[in-house]
Amino acid sequence: MYPVREAFTNLSLFEIRNLHVALEDGTSIVKGVDLTIDTDEVHAVMGPNGSGKSTLAYALMGHPAYEITDGEILLDGENIVEMGADERAQRGLFLAFQYPYAVPGVTVASFLRSAVNAVRKARNGGEDDPIAIKEFRTQLTGAMADLKVSKEMAGRYLNEGFSGGEKKRVEILQMAMLQPRIAVLDETDSGLDIDALKVVAEGVEKLVGPQMGALVITHYQRILNYIKPDFVHVFVDGRIVAEGGPELAETLEAEGYEAFIPAGAAMGGDS
Repeated sequence: MYPVREAFTNLSLFEIRNLHVALEDGTSIVKGVDLTIDTDEVHAVMGPNGSGKSTLAYALMGHPAYEITDGEILLDGENIVEMGADERAQRGLFLAFQYPYAVPGVTVASFLRSAVNAVRKARNGGEDDPIAIKEFRTQLTGAMADLKVSKEMAGRYLNEGFSGGEKKRVEILQMAMLQPRIAVLDETDSGLDIDALKVVAEGVEKLVGPQMGALVITHYQRILNYIKPDFVHVFVDGRIVAEGGPELAETLEAEGYEAFIPAGAAMGGDS
């Protein structure tokens, strides 16, 4: 009913080709994923807990605990599989964590300025190109106002003592400041009340456009009521088993994943 599309052959912004990912102990979690995302597109990966969705997200970003055993990850035509997480970020890949980490002793403003300068340096061929303090403050103040992040947050230590909603808003603030090419959002709706979810979703919707595409990973349709996907991919047992448009998310919400789980499927990996 919802067939899996053939992988695109034309060069696209972000391509995942036959991706296989294993844990450090050799356990296979992601088992051959093909996915293509272009600018101005929102793709949603939906699957039950234990299907491997978070493993996919972390592997895309280069987390060292997850080994890519086969396949390619292409960003603007360049295979980034052998790159570290910092290099991937500098080239325009961004991951919003399900549970953002705290960084004691580093303020939000200091963290963002360092990150912006690292990206500017990478995009300037390795030459230092630090942003002027006045320009940075203007950009930061504007982005915080757009995303309804209070000004006092800039002086607080990153994610230390933050509520769930504050953590997620600050991650979208990072996205706004870094202007990635591809944003991967892993269970971004976790721990959010409806008001915080709306703010986060509005921020993502503003940023997706001619320069950026997004991959939203979730097991609930709730966030997709606010971030409208162009494509929905059903992820079960480490594989994309079906694809469709926004209506597929509504079907999953109404009927669950049972119809898409093959008999004997091994669940229980990362979410």
